[in-house]
Amino acid sequence: MYRKVTSRVMEKLEEIVGEADLLTDKVDKEGYSHDETTGLRHLPEVVVRPNNTDQVAKILLLTNEEKIPLTPRGGGTGLSGGAIPIFGGIVLSLEKMNRILEVDRDNLMVTVEPGVITGELRREVEKYSLFYPINPASLDSCTMGGNVAQSTAAANTVKYGSTKDYVCGLEVVLPTGEVIKMGGKLVKNATGYKLMNLLVGSEGTLAVITRVTLRLLPLPEKKVNLLVPFDDLISCSKAIRQIIKGKIIPTTLDFMDNECIKACEKFLKKELPFNQAKVHLLIEIDGGKEDNLEEKNIKIGEICFENKALDVLIAEDRPTQERLWEARQNVREALMSVSPVIDEEDVVVPRSELTYLLEGLEKISKRYSLPIINYGHPGDGNVHANILKKDISDERWEKVVPRMVKEIFKLTLSLGGMISGEHGIGIAKKRYLPLAIDSTQIELMRRIKRTFDPNNILNPGKIFDVSIQ
Repeated sequence: MYRKVTSRVMEKLEEIVGEADLLTDKVDKEGYSHDETTGLRHLPEVVVRPNNTDQVAKILLLTNEEKIPLTPRGGGTGLSGGAIPIFGGIVLSLEKMNRILEVDRDNLMVTVEPGVITGELRREVEKYSLFYPINPASLDSCTMGGNVAQSTAAANTVKYGSTKDYVCGLEVVLPTGEVIKMGGKLVKNATGYKLMNLLVGSEGTLAVITRVTLRLLPLPEKKVNLLVPFDDLISCSKAIRQIIKGKIIPTTLDFMDNECIKACEKFLKKELPFNQAKVHLLIEIDGGKEDNLEEKNIKIGEICFENKALDVLIAEDRPTQERLWEARQNVREALMSVSPVIDEEDVVVPRSELTYLLEGLEKISKRYSLPIINYGHPGDGNVHANILKKDISDERWEKVVPRMVKEIFKLTLSLGGMISGEHGIGIAKKRYLPLAIDSTQIELMRRIKRTFDPNNILNPGKIFDVSIQ
């Protein structure tokens, strides 16, 4: 179906980007053969690193004409295999398109290239007392292009939403080489179909993002963090529901179960407070003087104690806040140190169903005698359920894990949830998509893919399979 990268194509690619930005050595290409998804990798034939939109357009035009698969790549921090070149071909790395083009203080907007690191963007706009609120765990390594392609959510989604809520304008290159611009520095726009909204979260299957305009917020003047240990999940879940019901919208509501706490202690080589608690609930609230943070802080504490919290630890200064969040920010690395092979799921349910989800996960874990370690964002119903391989055989792992994942997804769907809250479908969840979305919707998605990408050259094999006529 696809053609190989010939010497003639290599010559044309070199004409476009220059020899230095054309990587063909196996050692150089290895870093582009995988993302952060455990056990998935595939070596591309060549890696191309464009420096501007014009070069991206020429590369896509060439690959479409030659029927060569092309995989766009940001920071390679994804957890669903979305940046893995499963058909070989070309990896289009956008790492060199990494400029913050404009911070517009009048319109509260910022325009960036796709290779800008999310943490660098946040720090830059803070110099102007502005705030870009999306803060994924990979803040200092993930890129804005990848964030938009995945519609990245984060710990503070409960208050601030996800990436899709901040994208106001896009410049993209279609698989056929055309450059189009959508939206702009606009807070409202009722002009035609919202194609821009379709591209946000499309996992790099419909177009390559080359420029993004994002809305910003005023920088909050203050924030307060709380660590609340509980001895049972039901009490913790009730506290979360009552906090939200009480019209207190925290910036962040995160949790870790006891196995996460133990893994973090081992990884960080330090004892954590209340390390015997069943679950740690981490809460952040932010705002200005008019937001009465102290009043909200007291109210949250009262709700937690009413629901059998063991204690409420409060941090108002930055060093104490960083210590409070240290374990949560290192939890994935801590689990990887316990078990280098992990199946990482990111299911999402209505907040009210969280207890039933966690209880169901515990039953599945016991039924298969494999640990499922949980952490995540209960404020938006998102749980990271991690199946740890540890020392079981490869044969048993490969046999049992697909069954467990299918049960996890069926449980999630029965509770009104979905199979991915943050990571996307990519390769890892592709086989399970029909459990969550009916065949009519999947076929509509395929038609959209064919319209944008008639030769199926852009990130093929992700989300669902597409047959080209």
